[in-house]
Amino acid sequence: MKINNPIIRGFNPDPSIIRVEDDYYIANSTFEWFPGVQIHHSHDLKNWKLINRPLNRISQLDMLGNPDSCGVWAPCLSYCDGTYYLVYSNVRSFDGVWKDTPNYLITTKDIRGEWSDPVKLASSGFDASLFHDDNGRKWYVTLLVDHRRGKFFGGIDLQEYSEKEKKLTGPVYHIFDGTELGITEGPHLYKLNEYYYLLTAEGGTEYGHAVTLARAKEVTGPYEVHPSNPVLTARNNPKLALQKTGHADIVQTQNGNWYMVFLTGRPLTERGRCTLGRETAIQEIEWLDDGWIYLKHGGNEPGESVEINEFREIPIEPATEKDDFDSPLVDINFQSLRIPIDEEWLNLSARHGFLRLYGRESLSSFHYQSLIARRIQDFHIEASTCLEFNPKTFQQMAGLVLYYNTSHYYYLYVSTNNHGSSKHINIISCDKFITTEPLSLPVEIETTSRIYLKAELSKADLQFSYSLEIENQWKNIGPVLDGSILSDDYVKDENNRYRPAFTGAFAGLCCQDLSGQNVYADFDWFRYKEIKH
Repeated sequence: MKINNPIIRGFNPDPSIIRVEDDYYIANSTFEWFPGVQIHHSHDLKNWKLINRPLNRISQLDMLGNPDSCGVWAPCLSYCDGTYYLVYSNVRSFDGVWKDTPNYLITTKDIRGEWSDPVKLASSGFDASLFHDDNGRKWYVTLLVDHRRGKFFGGIDLQEYSEKEKKLTGPVYHIFDGTELGITEGPHLYKLNEYYYLLTAEGGTEYGHAVTLARAKEVTGPYEVHPSNPVLTARNNPKLALQKTGHADIVQTQNGNWYMVFLTGRPLTERGRCTLGRETAIQEIEWLDDGWIYLKHGGNEPGESVEINEFREIPIEPATEKDDFDSPLVDINFQSLRIPIDEEWLNLSARHGFLRLYGRESLSSFHYQSLIARRIQDFHIEASTCLEFNPKTFQQMAGLVLYYNTSHYYYLYVSTNNHGSSKHINIISCDKFITTEPLSLPVEIETTSRIYLKAELSKADLQFSYSLEIENQWKNIGPVLDGSILSDDYVKDENNRYRPAFTGAFAGLCCQDLSGQNVYADFDWFRYKEIKH
């Protein structure tokens, strides 16, 4: 069976993998998108299905006001004695030297069901994980944030977790300073034979990213570094299709073989912009006689595919392209920004077969947006919708958005003039906080009841179009836009390397009412279609 990388496409970074009998699960970061943490399931390591987002209550995840690319960072999924454990950060601020990074633990007996309310662990860093030792002890391992003299990455700390007391206990051990690659983060601990192994991400989550490994006879160290570090990286080969490879986790199959999952990015051009965000890929690894892991295909560079012969392929049903909003529940592929979906602003029952969005704050808000969106997972896609909307003022808008964050998006929207007497379609481009509209627009329309909107994204080229009353009579609107600005690489502030920009491009629906009158828009359907090239 041939597995093509990445195995989980689109914005799905920081993978944490476990096996429970014949089932495999991967947890990924979600940052400011709600509910928090994506969990995918597979039987064969090739076909992965999104089954749950466990952080679905404010009691577990309060992100109101969180800046862009903060929120849920690097969850760690683990399993021990019938219980699933999930450690996660809710990063509240990240500008300047101060980093507010509270970390929490939740548990469940059913990975597809509801999870517990959280136990607060510590706020000394992020990328924390939980290691279950074979002697029954549990250890919390985390990156240490050091604000002094601009250091930031302070190495890796370890502290015991008391399940009985539901808190960290005992001394904090500083176990690893990292290698010469620096920016040491993403720690995971394992025990095999006589050694404890510490897997870390280094070099920064960009084109210098790498996976490094160290080991020790005692969990508290001292740790010696792999003789051929890094064990996985694309940092020295800009021509590889898989770039930014790092932040890994490893798993052993029921047959005794080992695999590494890791994040990767696929740039549009050589070391260019990655509009799909950071994705999840896989490689087979092996333990050699020296007691270290190596990529089975040799070297330390990622491969675009992996041959796995130990499983029978079990395909999953592909996601439906068109959502007609006939279900009383929002499709699992959709997420909201920072806050839960509730009937105060999204309603699927007020009008059967329609999704109703009540307008609230602007697309620049960190608080109460009426927006739902799904990941863009291919370089060539179409996203389209049909809406009915009767704005009464220019402060009321609704439509189709391609979104990266509050200062980078493209919005094809319907609005009106000052008095609600002349409806129109227009485009807003937001680029590094500067909002513009094409000089040739808006397109004035008669008081039509049904308006169709479409976005076609082909790598970096974005073209909007519209149709009135009848679908498929599409007319282009506005120029071809630069879709590559919807990427970490473009958004990141080069004058402040650690300003967060860690997500990916989304396509979705939104409604604003800046007048506070709570106007609504009805969306008949939403279609997301990947175009094969």
